[in-house]
Amino acid sequence: MDRFIRNQKLCQMCSFCKNHISCPAEPQFDSNTCIGCKACFLGCPHNAIQKQTIEDHKTIEIFVDGIKYEVNRRITVKNALEKLGFCFDKLPASDCFFSPCETGGCYACEMMIDGQIATACHTPVKDGMKIETNVPLDTHPLRIVSGYMAHSVGGVGTPCDQKIDSYRPIEVAVFSHGCQLRCPTCQNFGVTYGSNTKPSSPMEAATILTKYRKRYNVDRMAISGGEPTLNRRWLIGFFQYLKKLNIDKKARFHLDTNATILIPRYIDELVEAGITDIGPDLKGTRIETFMEITGIHDENLATTYSKTSWDAVKYIADNYYPEKLFMGVGIPYNVAWMTTEEILEMGERIVQLNPEIQVTVLDYRPTFRRWDIFKPRVEEMLSVKRLLTEVGLKTVVIQTSIGHFK
Repeated sequence: MDRFIRNQKLCQMCSFCKNHISCPAEPQFDSNTCIGCKACFLGCPHNAIQKQTIEDHKTIEIFVDGIKYEVNRRITVKNALEKLGFCFDKLPASDCFFSPCETGGCYACEMMIDGQIATACHTPVKDGMKIETNVPLDTHPLRIVSGYMAHSVGGVGTPCDQKIDSYRPIEVAVFSHGCQLRCPTCQNFGVTYGSNTKPSSPMEAATILTKYRKRYNVDRMAISGGEPTLNRRWLIGFFQYLKKLNIDKKARFHLDTNATILIPRYIDELVEAGITDIGPDLKGTRIETFMEITGIHDENLATTYSKTSWDAVKYIADNYYPEKLFMGVGIPYNVAWMTTEEILEMGERIVQLNPEIQVTVLDYRPTFRRWDIFKPRVEEMLSVKRLLTEVGLKTVVIQTSIGHFK
């Protein structure tokens, strides 16, 4: 069985694990009680958590959908179910349980555990535990969200005429925890890997965000992450409640996403739920670029994720843009992974869909696990803007250290 321990030689004493990551072991962060959930392993900014395999033959009894099983102790519910033959996948396939983030943030793998909604990936098995693999549809879905704030620039899905580079808020936002990608340059890793926060229902999150809208007197309400789309039932409910709480015509409902699981039916449901603006990120045209940016090393999985995100943009462009759904596309740029040729390829591909689609190029900086790169210079970003404009894109916004150019 896998256990995770801190390598003291690599540890930088940043306390990220203790302050942000929820360790389900008792006592916490103790290799002797570790249950192998690997949340600390995935979230440590300095790769100071290492895996070791141990033998532990002691077992306990659990009940799964009313059937008694004997399983190893000190493992997660997910690991126990896998050993019993249940299937978990990184894609929302119908024949497997969807378990994308593995850090306890997204609640996509939620189950009824001893009568309460809990995550399979982050809950330790206990003797006599009762697990119901199907959550009743009349229960409120849960998800960890945090960081409610006013934003003066907005996100990828914010129309460029709203990006005014001032201190005046233009929208309010909340951030969802958990992500299926493992980007070494994750720009928001505190939310992505942090799970040390109480989960919220869609109604609770929508109510708080609506209060922030009123406090800051804005019309735009956004959710970003992490990756908001991982918990489909939660996200649909969140936008439905937002729409009920904000019935005025000025209200705008904005989703920023990596779009890697955003299939057409999911997009349809989001539009039906009320979203008005969407900002999908496109991480290259070449699979090796996508893999370097995202940290996904399984080429088949990376190929599926990349294709789904491009297909989502095409589906929106063909069916909803611009009358029903405003779309702004994001490109995470750094010369460490994006060549001039690929920038041109991306621009040409988006032009073929619709040259009017707004593109925002993000100047990715060194952070999280990639401190060997340099933040793109302003002149470099202006050069990228020229290239994309020259291939026929009508609206190109670039994020730079001195503000946005549009």
